[in-house]
Parts: sequence; C-alpha cells; structure tokens
Amino acid sequence: MSEVLRVGIAGLGTVGAAVVRLLQTQAGDLAARTGRSIVVAGVSARDRKRDRGVDLSGVEWFDDPIALARSEKIDLFVELIGGDEGGARASVEAALKAGKSVATANKALLAKHGLELARLAESHHSALAFEASVAGGIPIVKTLREGLAGNSIARVYGILNGTCNYILSRMELEELSFAECLSEAQRLGYAEADPTFDIGGFDTAHKLAILASLAFGVKLDAEAISIEGIQDISLADLHAARELGYRVKLLGVAQRTPHGVEQRVHPTMVPLSSPIAQVMGVTNAVTVDADAVNELTLVGPGAGGMATASAVVADIADIARGIRSAPFGLPVDHLATAQKSPMQRHEGGYYIRLAARNHIGAAAAIATRMAERGISLESIVQRRGCAADDSVVPVVLVTYATTEASVREALAAIVADGHIAEKPQVIRIERE
Repeated sequence: MSEVLRVGIAGLGTVGAAVVRLLQTQAGDLAARTGRSIVVAGVSARDRKRDRGVDLSGVEWFDDPIALARSEKIDLFVELIGGDEGGARASVEAALKAGKSVATANKALLAKHGLELARLAESHHSALAFEASVAGGIPIVKTLREGLAGNSIARVYGILNGTCNYILSRMELEELSFAECLSEAQRLGYAEADPTFDIGGFDTAHKLAILASLAFGVKLDAEAISIEGIQDISLADLHAARELGYRVKLLGVAQRTPHGVEQRVHPTMVPLSSPIAQVMGVTNAVTVDADAVNELTLVGPGAGGMATASAVVADIADIARGIRSAPFGLPVDHLATAQKSPMQRHEGGYYIRLAARNHIGAAAAIATRMAERGISLESIVQRRGCAADDSVVPVVLVTYATTEASVREALAAIVADGHIAEKPQVIRIERE
C-alpha cells in the first residue's frame, strides 16, 4: 500500500464534521478502494471547544486556515469555509501554490474565481475537485466531465436549490402562501434568515455556471446568466399550472442555441409527465440532453451534511487514487469564451396571467396586442373576478413557441393601453 494521504479540513460545520465522520467510519473500505490510507491530519475552525460529535484527538488544530493550507503536515486541503473571498479564497490559493490538491464544496468561490484557481492547479500539477459544489450528493460533476465525455450535450437543466423546491412543493401540496412556506423553511433550517440568495435564484445561478462550463467546454461566466427568483409565484399560478398539465419549478437551464449558449434561472412550468416534475421537497435533480444517451436524469439529496460530505469524500478518494482531471473538463486555455445568447432571443411557450379590467373590449384588445407581435395563443381562459365587485377578471394565456422579446413587447403595449390592473405574471414553459 502507498503512503498515507494526510488531509487538512478547514471548516467544521455540519458538512466538515460529516466529512471527518465518513473518513473515520469508512477508513478500511477507502483504503481498500484507493490503495492507501486516508487520515485527517489537521483541522481549522473558529471554535475549538464546540462539540462536533467526532473524535479529533490526535488531530492538529490550526487557528488560521491559510496556515493549515500551507502546512507540510498535510497533502490535501479540503475547503468548507464558504464565501467567494476572505479565508476561503486565500486558503485555497495558498494550498494550490504549495503544490497541494484541493477539494471544495464552495460554488460561490468557483463561480467567481474558478478559472484562476484551475490555472493555479494546472501550473502546480495539483487537483482541484468540487463534486460537492453542485447538487449535493448527486454526482453530476463527474457525470458531465467523465461519464459523458463521448457525448455532445445540447442542454443541461435542473432543480439546483432545495430551499426553493421545498417552498414550491409545500405551496402546491398544502395550499399555503409563499410567505407561510418561507417562514416554515426558515424555522426548519432550510432557508437563511436573509433568504435572498436562495429564493432570488442566485445560488442556482452559481451552480448553473459550473454546469455550463462542464457541459459545453466554455469559461465560467455567472454574469451571463439571466436570473429570476420565486418570490412572485402565487397559489393562483400553481393551480393554473396543474390544470394545464404542468408543475412550477425553479430551474437553472443552460443550452446550445443558434445564437450561442443560453443560461437562465427562473420559475418554469414543466410537464407533469416529466421526471423532474416528480421531484418534491428539498431534493435536487439534474437532466442532461446528450446525443448518445438522449435524456439522463439524476435525482438525489441536494444539501445536508452527509449528502454533501459524501461528494467531498468521493473527491478525496479520487485524489488518493492519483486522479488529476482538468477541473472543468478541458485545460483552461482550451475553454472557449461562450457566445452569449440574450434572454430576449429565448424561444418557447409562455404562461401569462393578467388581472384584466372588466370592461367591454379588454379581452379582444389583449388578444390583438399579442397577434401584432406574431404570438399565437394555445389557450385563453377567463376566470371569475378577483375583486369584490368583479371589476378585475383574471385572464390566463398560454402561448405557442415565441420569443421573449415578442412577449415583453406585447405586454408593454397591454400595460400602456390600461387594460390590466396589476403587473403581468410571466412563467416560461419548458416542454420535453
């Protein structure tokens, strides 16, 4: 058996403690699978006295994660601090510059600095592994980078944030408002006190940037992603989706188009018959459309200590075996600069809910504005009034495939005409 792989772990929160636990409880099997023993040689965290439920006797403690990263007493540095700057970035850079391999679960760090970190890894012949950064325990990074290396990928999309999926699931199944479900998610620890990063779609966007780079061989560019959150989704939208044969999910979508690589995060109506529509609660799912395997969907826990730790330990095991894959599938100099496809060019079906003023000619005027932009309507449903005096009538439109620009232009004209009382609700439809 080869020499021992000495691991240093910075960050001993839920995930970090679970990584230590897995490395200790699975030590024998990991040694048999990798051909070498793997031991935790050093750790760094804010509070030495906190009971984390793991045995850290004999493990050297470092108050400074950068000192741990540089220490000659470790061979592999595991960053579980979080954040795109500060100690997380500095310690990862220090480890790579010292010629050590790195495993991280930090999607924010990778989305912002992934390319420069990958260059550092390449120049020092080190590994930069990040399976745990996207979709928790789902092995989507290895699937895209290695498992589907013989495929040309047309689209990758998925539910990448468990908080949003939990909220939308409970709203639909229990007839609760968005505010009620968010409050419950915060109570259970699924959502932060300030939930903006999750419900606003930004967490999903960071993960999508990583998936797009792996799927299409392009440089990460989180700024190219169009982002919308779920905060404006109502029970009325979920009811309408169900009646139309859809379910609303917050999706991150990256796909090839004739105009370039389109990257978007937004609430989406998906067919009830699709695998991704069946994914409820805090579970994540990723679907890949590729030429050789057609459609492949991976479903599993997207967060949580043990699920994320499972992905981190998988990376540690690969590094113990001596695997040194290019972090994003290709050397950094071979990654293309993606031609961005503006959201205005997106083509697809749309669900549009309008609070139309209940006066003669309003519905006809709305339909006319749609027709003027070349938008064909698959259905138009007028519902019972939503005001006490029936002065406002909900109107739901479902379009055939059209462009984002056409929809926005038509709605701007409808608003200008004075036919609606509230801001239009628009949800894109992702058909199979």
